[in-house]
Amino acid sequence: MNKAINKQEKIKLFDPNAIGDAANNLFGLPFNCDEAEVVVIPVPWEVTVSYSSGTAKGPAAIFNASLQVDLFDPLLPDAWKKGIAMQEIPQEWEKKNKILRKKAERYIHLLEQGENDKQAEMLLIKKEINDACSTLNTWVKNTALAYLNNNKLVVLIGGDHSTPLGLMQAMAEKYPTFGILQIDAHADLRDAYEGFKFSHASIMFNVLKIKQVEKLVQVGIRDYCEAEVDIINKSKGRIVTFFDKNIKHQLFEGNTWNKICEDIIHQLPQYIYLSFDIDGLDPKLCPNTGTPVVGGFEAEQVLYLLEKIVQAKKKIIAFDINEVAPGATEWDANVAARLLYRISNIAMLSRS
Repeated sequence: MNKAINKQEKIKLFDPNAIGDAANNLFGLPFNCDEAEVVVIPVPWEVTVSYSSGTAKGPAAIFNASLQVDLFDPLLPDAWKKGIAMQEIPQEWEKKNKILRKKAERYIHLLEQGENDKQAEMLLIKKEINDACSTLNTWVKNTALAYLNNNKLVVLIGGDHSTPLGLMQAMAEKYPTFGILQIDAHADLRDAYEGFKFSHASIMFNVLKIKQVEKLVQVGIRDYCEAEVDIINKSKGRIVTFFDKNIKHQLFEGNTWNKICEDIIHQLPQYIYLSFDIDGLDPKLCPNTGTPVVGGFEAEQVLYLLEKIVQAKKKIIAFDINEVAPGATEWDANVAARLLYRISNIAMLSRS
């Protein structure tokens, strides 16, 4: 595509019914990050994962799978014209992730073995990883702010669930108050899990340190520890958790998903950041995710909730999708790419 032509000319020349062109950007669209209304920041990072690895390959896999997504969306028929584009995957973070992941595996092995004579080595590894994660958060925040200052809808694709903290911190500089809608199998309220301050299992514990976050609404939670329940119970309503078991029991007893969605939306403030861990879905849709848990949602259940948020005149200000690991096939990335497109369109509609 000739870089000299402008966005409107690209729209005229582009055939949305044609096969996805890998030479273009995300979803085969011809737009760059300056032209697109939705900008995706890829973060290939999984240093602190505590079970299965592979999520660092998520951004590249989602990009590749996106070329198979049809662009017509009846909710917003000309959505593709607004433009979605992904930054190039940052090679420096990809390389650093590989180095530090090996060190983290060494640290976790020593921790599990109770190697008390290796404390000095463990402290050095832990400090190096905590410092690197802090630097990554700052990079994500500054990158996001540059796009937010140009009125872009910013999306982050992980990587593990630790990766979007910088984006949430950036939103705190743009909005005096907002809420987090967390779709997840896990509560992620652990304090420095395994000693890592910015662990994927500690993301919401860290989010609660952002004073602008007035509410954390968790949906689909089904794997959590007693300490996390204690944090929820002592939050004085700042955390509201819709556990998967309770949701399913309500459905079994004749309640409707529509009514449950209304209850969830009632707990959300006007401005909403969506943090979507792919393991919030039924694991048949994401079998290769880092920590799959039996239970969870169908994809359309989540999308229905988000459409109801738009109908309620609330605004999705940014979002992330994380913990996508491609595995041996493109299945997980295929699911994530389709969710990325649909959620981007829903979020754009909420901004209009």
